Amino acid sequence: MDYRDSNDPPSRRRILQAGAGLAGATLLGSGFPLNALAADKPALGNYPAGTSGSSVFIGICTPRTGTYAAQGEDEIKGYELAIEHLNSGNELMHRISPRIRKGVLGKTVKYGIADSEAKPNTAVQAQSRFISENKAIMISGSVSSAVAVAINKLAEREKVIYLPCITGSNDTTGKDCVRYSFRQCFYAETAANAIGPVLVKNLGRNKKIAFLTPDYTYGHTVRQSMQDALASLGGWTVATNQISPLGTTDFSSHLLNVANSGADVVININFGRDAVLSIKQAKQFGILDQMTLVMPYNTPFLAKEVGANIMQGVYAGTDYWWTVQDRFALAKLFNEAFFKKHNYMPEWGANSAYMQVAMWADAVERAGSFYPVDVIKAYEQGKTVQSTVGPVHFRPEDHQLVRPVIIVKGKKPGAMKSADDYYDVVEVVDGGPLMQKPDAFGCKLGSYT
Repeated sequence: MDYRDSNDPPSRRRILQAGAGLAGATLLGSGFPLNALAADKPALGNYPAGTSGSSVFIGICTPRTGTYAAQGEDEIKGYELAIEHLNSGNELMHRISPRIRKGVLGKTVKYGIADSEAKPNTAVQAQSRFISENKAIMISGSVSSAVAVAINKLAEREKVIYLPCITGSNDTTGKDCVRYSFRQCFYAETAANAIGPVLVKNLGRNKKIAFLTPDYTYGHTVRQSMQDALASLGGWTVATNQISPLGTTDFSSHLLNVANSGADVVININFGRDAVLSIKQAKQFGILDQMTLVMPYNTPFLAKEVGANIMQGVYAGTDYWWTVQDRFALAKLFNEAFFKKHNYMPEWGANSAYMQVAMWADAVERAGSFYPVDVIKAYEQGKTVQSTVGPVHFRPEDHQLVRPVIIVKGKKPGAMKSADDYYDVVEVVDGGPLMQKPDAFGCKLGSYT
């Protein structure tokens, strides 16, 4: 559903819109009376223009090409399922948001999808078009934290709510937090504090680490949080920190330094295709025969792409793994709905996208209005919401979801019970104690208007 045409300049690119199950939606905003609730609210962002008809529009921008393309396509599947469920009044959506019937406040949800290429400038241009041309009432999507931070700033300026999907940097709800953005996924600090005790317990104290770090905000904040946590918990030290640009294809020089570092553990922070390539090349170098591999922020589809043989015994942190359905009833409902459409079990990008849409709908329904300030304040109430990983809530101070982190360990190929059964869930770690104080990473939310 990529609307982009590389032969056209940005102003002439086609925008593909779709309602749940509909192939040809039309642009919003003409021929309908204003929502009665708009009468006593001042115009702000795309309110009330974006809510004046029988439908509202969501702009989704996520990578469909480049190093994070597989994760972007995974997110799209989650967004589309969520919007389908919203518009049909599905049981799962009702379990998350009891006020939901069909649509949001009775309005059908329509959407458009753009390719960010995991590039901040491309993402800002695409979301800006959704805001100006389609009167988007909410925008969402990201795999790169650099993109998430850039769209945070756009959302704050345009007064349109933004819901990043995958973004692991501490900065997203830290120094780069904004009033108009809410993050549901786990992040560097929570990943480190969740997986650190598991690593020390199973691998021992005083180990030497070789980091493989992508050179942007996500990589650097994950590396710092992991380094601090493991030093404090187990006296682990850093043998080497190999930093590579996003989109690296040849990691040989970095891996040679790792091989010669004397490290016991390789902590690979790369994500998407960069993670796949760096792990396969590390295996070829013989590094994984000598050192334990750890993925603190696990890439969706990693085990499938590199193979269970390489991933067996690997410890990883993740937002969602489908076998938590044994613990959480809503996870089972989500898995069943996703499997019915796609014939495989969902990864965590799809789950993150689904939950962002569902919790937004819940906030709008509780606010009783699409007026951005009212919706933000509904989020900031910190109301507990039932999710696919149990009860969760947003912190009002930094707009970060308080949610568990799931620690998994790669299964041996012979122990897999199905084609999607790559991991054992080692622990589901309570999110509250993992989180820093709301202002520890410099979060200062802006004004409402």
